[in-house]
Amino acid sequence: MERPRIGLIGLGTMGTALALNIAERGFPIAIWNRTAQVTAKVVAQAGMLADRIVPAQTLADLVAAIAPPRAIILMIPAGQPVDDQLAALAPYLDRDDLVCDAGNADFHDTDRRMAAGLPFRFLGMGISGGEEGARHGPAIMAGGDRADWDRVAPVMTAIAARADDGTPCAAWMGQAGAGHFVKMVHNGIEYADMQMIAETYGLMRDGMGMDAAAISDLFTGWNDGPLKSYLIEISAQITAAADPRTGRPMIDMILDRAGQKGTGRWTAVEAQHLAAPIPVIEAAVMARNVSARLGERLAGEARFGPAPQPCDLAPDTLEQALIAGKILCYAQGFAMIAAAAQRFGWSLDLPRIARVWRAGCIIRSAMLNDMAAALAENPARNLILAPFFADLIETALPGLRQVVAQGTAHGHALPALASGLMWFDLMRTGRGTANMIQAQRDFFGAHGFQRLDGLADPHGPWGRTI
Repeated sequence: MERPRIGLIGLGTMGTALALNIAERGFPIAIWNRTAQVTAKVVAQAGMLADRIVPAQTLADLVAAIAPPRAIILMIPAGQPVDDQLAALAPYLDRDDLVCDAGNADFHDTDRRMAAGLPFRFLGMGISGGEEGARHGPAIMAGGDRADWDRVAPVMTAIAARADDGTPCAAWMGQAGAGHFVKMVHNGIEYADMQMIAETYGLMRDGMGMDAAAISDLFTGWNDGPLKSYLIEISAQITAAADPRTGRPMIDMILDRAGQKGTGRWTAVEAQHLAAPIPVIEAAVMARNVSARLGERLAGEARFGPAPQPCDLAPDTLEQALIAGKILCYAQGFAMIAAAAQRFGWSLDLPRIARVWRAGCIIRSAMLNDMAAALAENPARNLILAPFFADLIETALPGLRQVVAQGTAHGHALPALASGLMWFDLMRTGRGTANMIQAQRDFFGAHGFQRLDGLADPHGPWGRTI
């Protein structure tokens, strides 16, 4: 076997899948895990691919197995474990060797590591698609020096998912932590998309009295239209699945408490620093946090009574609401990425990002082809103003209004859908109400304001009160 030019550290679910993907694409790979039994198990279960996998017993063995200049992928938990692993690698690596952090890193950590003067090359690389994507084709978002990406691009593009036009869903996003930033926003959109689907599911279950099988049929139908996406597809499969123990719908046996790894929260926090409004994502993060407060929710129901009541909504109306909500959510995400490009001086290419998200990743969606085209036409324009999506919103907006109005009137919690609608109404209002806020700020803090007539009179007539 040809000596590997690439290695991988961390053989958890994602790391194992990625290593097998690399081997299957014809690239020899050296692997190491801090637990030697795990390394041996991966090789033993690799089948025909085992001939392309070199197991290492120690970190020194791993480095020695890779032909220089080496490339090593880290698939380990984010945060301190990455810093510890980089420190452990330092004695063994040469200046031209490259370490690629492919975990769910905070982009600030990636920036810090790149600025720290590591004794080797370093690349941040966001990977999306879960275990299936890692094994058969993920979406890959890299950040750092372009030359470092070019070194590993032949492998990364070979293992990446392919869009319908055959384009690999792997690309360099920009400098420093840009790749992990884009992956973070991807995860924020993922939170929001999942939340809006869950809200729609709740309306079908609690408002329209539909059983899981009927809900599955509706999701299946939606997946043949504008909502065609991975998340709608798996929602149809989830609601169709039966619990092997009870025979009941599996979805009805699952506790309504959603976990999270923090990337959606990072997106919400960073959006505040960038002054980039992403209320749909923020609402989704809030809803996950509330879902964890099961005891308080049960106490609330005991005190105030069960909230959701039947409501009269048509399936087509729900579909239109979800279409509008999805567009508004993605528009907010792309606007946040544009704000980051300006703030950090990154050369983020919005159409390229949309194209990378078309396959392999969790938020892959048929809409992303049209989003890429709209962003290529005018990257500075908010997506809701692109003619194609403006027309879609106009068609779908009445459905979103009806769903939010009826749903909230009948006690259904719709934080993400409602937040999207409120953001849209703010964005379409030329004369809003912030003049009152600015007047209040001037009254109590002499902060001043701008006049509509342009006259130079920076303060109001109210004078000082203290």
